[in-house]
Amino acid sequence: MPPAIVARGLTRRFGHFTAVNDVSLQIEEGDIYGFLGPNGSGKTTLIRMLCGLLRPSSGSATVMGLDTVKESEQIKRAIGYMSQQFSLYRDLTVLENLKFYARIYGLRRSRARRRIEDVIGIVGIGDYRGHLARELSGGWRQRLALACSLVHEPRLMFLDEPTAGIDPVARRELWNLLFDLAGQGVTFFVTTHYMDEAERCSHIGYIYFSNLIVSGTPNELKQLPEVTPREAVRLEIRAPRLASAMRALNSFDYVLDATIFADSLHVLAQTNTEERLQRDLAREGFGEVQVIRIPPSLEDVFVTLTRKRDTDRAGTTAPAEAL
Repeated sequence: MPPAIVARGLTRRFGHFTAVNDVSLQIEEGDIYGFLGPNGSGKTTLIRMLCGLLRPSSGSATVMGLDTVKESEQIKRAIGYMSQQFSLYRDLTVLENLKFYARIYGLRRSRARRRIEDVIGIVGIGDYRGHLARELSGGWRQRLALACSLVHEPRLMFLDEPTAGIDPVARRELWNLLFDLAGQGVTFFVTTHYMDEAERCSHIGYIYFSNLIVSGTPNELKQLPEVTPREAVRLEIRAPRLASAMRALNSFDYVLDATIFADSLHVLAQTNTEERLQRDLAREGFGEVQVIRIPPSLEDVFVTLTRKRDTDRAGTTAPAEAL
C-alpha cells in the first residue's frame, strides 16, 4: 500500500520570501499526522501545495499516489479539507450546507442522500439539521465543517487548526471522531497549537521559519538528545509559592531552565543535583519540597528546539549584521 503523502524537497517562494523550504516527509495511510509550528511558519502554505492548490517553486509531492502538480484536479476530488476559519454558508441550514457540498463534489442524488445521512450520524449533528449554520455554537460549527468535508468519502483529510476557538469538551469530542475515522483507515494531516492534541497524534512534524526541524512519533521526539542533554535531567518540583520558587531556581547556577507547569515546577538541571536543589530551596525559605525525575513533555521538545534554532540563526546572521 503506497503512503498517503510523500513530499520531496518541497519549496515555495513568494518573491524573495521563502515560505516553505526543502520539506521532505512521508505519511502512511491511517496515520494522524500532527503538524505544528508558530503562526507564519509555513503550515498553511505546505497544506495548499499538498492539496494541489499552489504550485511548488521546487520539489515534488504525491498525495494518494497522485502528483500534486500534474494531477491536482484529481487530488482536489479525492481529499477533504477543513480550513482554519468556518467557511460554510451561515445563511443555509445544516442540511442545506451538506446538500450543497454533495453537489460540488458531484455526488449523484441517491448517493448524496445516503452520504448526507451517514455523515450526520458520524458527527452526531442530526438534532441540528434544520438549524442555520450561524445559529450553531463553535463546536457544532466545526462538526458541520467536518461533515461537509467528509461527504464525498475522502481517504485523506487536511484539517487546518480544526479546534481553534472551541471549548475543551468540544475539542475532545472532535478528536474522538477523528480517532474513530482513523480506525476506519482515513488519514489525517492536522495542524494545531495545542500540546495535548499533539500528544494524541501517531506522528508529529514541527516547522519553524519555513524549515521542517523534526518529524517522528511523540516518543521519538521526546528522546532527541538535544531535548535533554546528556549532562542534564528534567525534574518536577512541588513547592509553595510557585512564582517565588521559580525565581529562586533560576538564580541557581546549576539550573538550566525552570517554568511553572500547572501546580508544580518543571526544571532542567545538571545531573545529580536533586538533593542540592532540596537543600537550596529549604535555605531560601521554601521548606521541604518534593523533587522527582520526569520525562520531557512535547512542550519541552518544541521550546528546546525553537530556542536552539533561534540561537543558530543568531549565530549565522551575526557576522552579516556586523558588516
